[in-house]
Amino acid sequence: MEYWELAARESIRDLVARYNANGDSGRFGPMLELFTEDALMEVPQLTCRGRESIRTFFEDVAGGAGRDPGARAAFIRHFTATHQIDVENEDAARGRCYYVVLTDRGLDHWGRYMDQYRRIAGRWLFSHRKVMLDGSIENAWASRD
Repeated sequence: MEYWELAARESIRDLVARYNANGDSGRFGPMLELFTEDALMEVPQLTCRGRESIRTFFEDVAGGAGRDPGARAAFIRHFTATHQIDVENEDAARGRCYYVVLTDRGLDHWGRYMDQYRRIAGRWLFSHRKVMLDGSIENAWASRD
């Protein structure tokens, strides 16, 4: 394995960690900088194209749009595991990992991320993130009307 591939893998692991930490803390500006300008984000029943569409989605989620008021959480923490990274070349890679979300009430929901990454101006960014929900508890924070 060449040095550039090792650097790519570590940068992509850091990218995913920063997505979780920034999103969980409500720091949407720094989180959006982790996406390419033309990024595509797919969540169940919704596709967002571009940073502004992704911003609107996260602001709606944070504001509780479409959520049962009883499902609100005092805090949220995303954890990822089994992160597999396939480096295609020096500027493109794919990845997949499992995620688990905890709130003040405990386990909330879980699923998988399927990602495509691009290196732009020396930085690895999300170009496509597909979020798949595998399960959730009753009245989960992740549930929508």
